[in-house]
Amino acid sequence: MDVFVQLKEVVPQYLDGVRFIVNDQCSGREAWEIILATAMIVVILGWLREELFLHELSIFERTKLSLFRTIRNLPIIGRKIQEELDKTKASIAKDMFPLPPGVFYNTTLPDNGLSDDKLLTLIEEKYKSLETIDWQGGRLSGAVYNCGKHHDELMAKVYGMFVGDNLLHPDVFPGTRKMEAEVVAMCCDFFNGGSSACGTMTSGGTESILMACKAYRERAYKLGIKNPEILAPRSAHAGFPKAAKYFKMRYIEVPMDPETKLVNVRAMRKKISKNTCMLVVSAPSFPYGVVEQVEEIAELGTRYNIPVHVDACMGGFIIPFAKRAGLDLPRVDFSIDGVTSISADAHKYGLAPKGSSLVLYKNTEYRLGQFYVNTDWCGGIYASPAVGGTRSGAIIATCWATMMSVGVDGYMENAVKIIQTRAYIEEQVNFVVTKMHTGPGIADAFLSSLKDCTSEIMKDPKAKAEGIAAVYGMAESIPDRSMVEEFVQGYLEAYYSTKT
Repeated sequence: MDVFVQLKEVVPQYLDGVRFIVNDQCSGREAWEIILATAMIVVILGWLREELFLHELSIFERTKLSLFRTIRNLPIIGRKIQEELDKTKASIAKDMFPLPPGVFYNTTLPDNGLSDDKLLTLIEEKYKSLETIDWQGGRLSGAVYNCGKHHDELMAKVYGMFVGDNLLHPDVFPGTRKMEAEVVAMCCDFFNGGSSACGTMTSGGTESILMACKAYRERAYKLGIKNPEILAPRSAHAGFPKAAKYFKMRYIEVPMDPETKLVNVRAMRKKISKNTCMLVVSAPSFPYGVVEQVEEIAELGTRYNIPVHVDACMGGFIIPFAKRAGLDLPRVDFSIDGVTSISADAHKYGLAPKGSSLVLYKNTEYRLGQFYVNTDWCGGIYASPAVGGTRSGAIIATCWATMMSVGVDGYMENAVKIIQTRAYIEEQVNFVVTKMHTGPGIADAFLSSLKDCTSEIMKDPKAKAEGIAAVYGMAESIPDRSMVEEFVQGYLEAYYSTKT
């Protein structure tokens, strides 16, 4: 009580002192000078706040970027650097998408449409024949997760039945709308979402991630957070910083343990601020394949009332079924308090054709932030659940058909086989295992090829890398990441090039 009385006496004295200083500084000045000085101070403080706290890049990163930009603008050095960049970009275009002799790009429409026989022959001889990697024989890490020839033929029939369906008009195509609702419901079920869980299908893991980030941005805006921040492990999928870029959010990375590659939960807690709109955890992380501490991060989310997104794009159709089969794996589902959304790719270990993913939410309140509704468009009311407007019903139908065809037993068997095969290969080397690799002899063939390649490399370990291998090595060693960005842009440009 005495402290309160003392403060009551001291505070007015300090306020009088401040008032005296301000009045003394303004003494003899005209009103316009005071107003202008005040406005300038407000502008400067606002600029400092933007630069120090709200910019997507740190001061260190911006300083480094500015330094490299200055060097590249120097007359002689800059010209030399650009020449080398152009050479590298040209080699990327040449090495990444070469065409066999006598094969050229078709850049104009045919005068007359091709017959069915001619069209199929053209596709087989000039396009399908360009595939040189035996991916169907298991000689590919990741990328393809299919069930084999019989399943592909079945999906082709299903696709043909629904090839014209457009889910922008669900009233016209009620069958595929029902299928999508059922796919979402089945996924909510094996993620233990209960009756309140919901979600949507998307075109892939990146879109699923984007939609979760967009939903939490909208939630942040409603809570008065003007500059929402995504807090994610350094190992998080690139879709999260991509979402930050698209949706004008700030992306903050959390360091990992250098040995375990798990996220540093203590560091994540310290980085939580009033602007944090979501926490991210991977199950597993794409770069390292480790399931991060979902329960610990979910506890942080509960404590600070922050949504937690589990990126299970890789493990979503493996971990729940492996656990059901009795394998000792951590929980990654809605049974954990604090987990508010999950992304899972049906077109990976869900074995569905490409273009099938899901984003699931604890309840409909979270999902509402994902939807886009425009009530004032001159063409009428426009609404879409995810990024796409028009969506192929055939993709949804094949995803539904795959899940119904494989079933719980099939996914359990698939999960156990993959984990067992991975464990066998992991005794000698890390490797991304899919269903195709579980076939007889494929793992041993891979290990044999690996030994052969290693022996060849060890004949001359210091040999200079060529082609795209050299580009990858150089990209890792260049501190100026804007130069690396140019390399990658060169790759994207080459992707769409029709020059030979």
